[in-house]
Amino acid sequence: MPNIGRIGGRGTSMPETKAIVAPVIGLVLLLSACEQGPSGAGLQSEVLATRTEVGKSAVEDELPGEFAVEPLSRESLGRYANWPARTLGRSYDWPRGQGGQARTMNPGDQISISVWVSEDNSLLTAPGQRVVDLAPMTISPSGRVFLPYVGQIDLSGLSQEKARAAIEAAYAKVAPSAQVQLRSVEGRQSSASVVSGVSKPGSYPLSDAGVTVLDMIAVAGGVPESVKNPQVRLQRGNRTYGISLDRVMKDTDLNIGVRGGDRLFVEDDERYFLSLGAAGAQAQHHFPQDRVSALDAMSIIGGLTPARADAKGILVLRAYQPGDVRADGSGPRHARTIFTIDLTSADGLFSAGEFTIQPGDLIYVTESPLMSSNNVLSMIRSVFGLAIRANNAVN
Repeated sequence: MPNIGRIGGRGTSMPETKAIVAPVIGLVLLLSACEQGPSGAGLQSEVLATRTEVGKSAVEDELPGEFAVEPLSRESLGRYANWPARTLGRSYDWPRGQGGQARTMNPGDQISISVWVSEDNSLLTAPGQRVVDLAPMTISPSGRVFLPYVGQIDLSGLSQEKARAAIEAAYAKVAPSAQVQLRSVEGRQSSASVVSGVSKPGSYPLSDAGVTVLDMIAVAGGVPESVKNPQVRLQRGNRTYGISLDRVMKDTDLNIGVRGGDRLFVEDDERYFLSLGAAGAQAQHHFPQDRVSALDAMSIIGGLTPARADAKGILVLRAYQPGDVRADGSGPRHARTIFTIDLTSADGLFSAGEFTIQPGDLIYVTESPLMSSNNVLSMIRSVFGLAIRANNAVN
C-alpha cells in the first residue's frame, strides 16, 4: 500500500495516521464541550440571562419579567439612595436628648433618719439627749414609711431633699426645734441593670440624675472586643429601644440618661451580607460597622480571585418588598433587583465607594470570559502535546 502522507520526514501508514489524528478529533470534542463544562462561577451574561414572557398587560410590560438590572454609576447613585432601605430582623427607635430623671425616693429604698432637738423635755429624746437615730426603714410598695410619734408619711417620688423637709415638718409638730438628717440607700427601682455584652453584668445603683448609657456600660466593665459592631438595647417599661454603640459615642444627644428600672444589654450586630462566585471568600459576613459600602464589602470578602474574576461583572443582588416596586423609577422597578458594578473604571470605583450595601444583599463576582479562552488554549496545548508524543512514538 502506498504511503498517504509524510510526517516527520518518513512514510506513515493508515493506522499510524489514525493514531495521530485521534487527538485532534478529541480536541474538537473538548472544544465543543467546553461551553458546557463546569466553572467556579457564572459569566455575567449567564447570570443576567432571562427569558421573554408574553401575555402581560401594558403596565406590566414596563417592568422586567424576572428581575431588574441597574448599572451603578454617578448618574444613578442619587436615584438609588432614595429607594427604600432593606432591613434584616427587627428595627428599633432610640430616645433622643432625654436626660436622666432626678434622684427620687422609690419603693424599696432604705432610709436612715437622725432627728436633732434642743428641748429638754421631748417625746423623742431622753433627758440630756439631743439626737436620736431611728432604726433603718424601707419604703413600702405604696411609697410610705412609718415614723414614731408621727405615723405614715408618703415619700414616693420626692427628691431626697424634699423627703428630708417633709419628715422634718412632720416632726416639728411634736418637737418644734426638730432638725432631720436623712440618708438613703437605693433599692431596685433606683438602680439599672446591664444584663449582657459587657465584662461585668449586674445591677448598679443610680446615685444621681447624671448617669448615662455610656456611664452604665463603663461601670459594667465595657464591651469586649469580640462583640461585632456592638448594638445597645434599652428596655424601659414595655418598650425596647436600640442603637449602635458607635453612634452613641459619636453623638452626645444619643447618650441619654438612665432611669431606675432600666435594663441595658449589648449584642452583636445581627445584620449580614453574602458573597459568592469568584470572590476571595464565599461566606456570610456580619457588618463590622453601621454603614458598609460596596468597596468596603469587596475588601471584607477578600477582593477578587486572581485570573478568574471579572472586574467588570460585580453583581449585587437585592430583594425588595413587593410594595416598594415603582414603575416610574422612584423606587425599584422589580422586587428582584441586580446592581452591576464595573471596577475597571474610575466612575465605577467611586460609585462603589458611595453605594451602600444593605442587610441580606448577595455580592456575586462573575467569572471572566478570558477564563474560558484560557481553558481552551490549555486544552489545545495538551492535545498538540499528545499529537507530538504520538508522532515521536511512530518515528
